[in-house]
Amino acid sequence: MRSNSPQDRRIIRTAPQAGAPGFLWWLVGIMAAIELVLSLSASGLFGMPSLRWPAFVLGAFWQPVLAGTVPPVYPGQTAVMFVSHAFLHGGIAHLAMNSVVLLTLGKFVSAEVGAARTLLVLLLSAIGGAACFGVISPSPAPMIGASGAVFGLIGLWQVMDYRLRRRAKLPLQPIFTAIGGLIAANIALFVMLGGGLAWQAHLGGWIAGWLAGYSFARR
Repeated sequence: MRSNSPQDRRIIRTAPQAGAPGFLWWLVGIMAAIELVLSLSASGLFGMPSLRWPAFVLGAFWQPVLAGTVPPVYPGQTAVMFVSHAFLHGGIAHLAMNSVVLLTLGKFVSAEVGAARTLLVLLLSAIGGAACFGVISPSPAPMIGASGAVFGLIGLWQVMDYRLRRRAKLPLQPIFTAIGGLIAANIALFVMLGGGLAWQAHLGGWIAGWLAGYSFARR
């Protein structure tokens, strides 16, 4: 028997997804394929010599290139690297951390704002993270990873929660506590990694996600 009552249709529309949507798995699959090739080449099983550094030269975000102190390797690199850096990682563990958050949080965000707007948030957060890194960081080292985009999802999710709590007149303290936790985690990781954490990219991505939650990605 099949029911078409309005109540049943509302239940169907609001039922949680069983897993992350396909477009997020495609993104993770592309990043995983790239990292697999780079890891195999680094171990000597594929490509000679290792392809990781050439990949970083071509695809990582370079602050000196943005500043103009180092010329780009190819035409358009100054623009391309704002996005290409998000598909490169420093190893399997780096990829896994970003992928888990991308799939887990992306599932809930896409259920609220749809696939197209989720992808746009990821894109703008990657760009925003790179821009913030380029403006704030003096480091000449390459910046890689999807964490700027991931922090964009975090920022968007937090602004959704913030707006929901304000409408329902619920306490806002959990939002501020969560933001404080993110700051503390970044400080701890920065110290543990000896300054090798691109916190500027996290900040830029988070800001882009927060602004998206007040504009095109409003629930």
